[in-house]
Amino acid sequence: MKLSINGEVHDLDVDPEMPLLWAIRDIVGLTGTKFGCGMAQCGACTVHQDGIAIRSCVTPVSAAEGSEITTIEGVAGKEAEALQAAWTALDVPQCGYCQSGQIMSATALLQENPKPTDADIDAAMSGNLCRCATYQRIRAGIHDAAKAIG
Repeated sequence: MKLSINGEVHDLDVDPEMPLLWAIRDIVGLTGTKFGCGMAQCGACTVHQDGIAIRSCVTPVSAAEGSEITTIEGVAGKEAEALQAAWTALDVPQCGYCQSGQIMSATALLQENPKPTDADIDAAMSGNLCRCATYQRIRAGIHDAAKAIG
């Protein structure tokens, strides 16, 4: 199987039903994408498939073939830069485990909707859990990033 991850094509000899998460982490060696629940309920494994936020723990490798996968290591653009700056300025992360998934979901949101309301943010981020409960700072960070990209 051929997968394009962060702009680089990888020829992988894996079971087509292997979760994309394990191909990204164990085969390709990009460990920024985290394993959380394995059931698409926590968001720690969020990556972009052709710009859309997906849960890589339940996406088979075969479903990603022929598309562009972007991980936290490869996310770029004004939205990602603005989010990273806002995350730092507002001290959003505590333990940090969920943050790659949070950033990936927030980036996809801002690329689709550069001026989200609280309701838009809540809907887009609803599948991303934060055990440290920094939800208010996450929302504030998204609003600050949206203002920065204006």
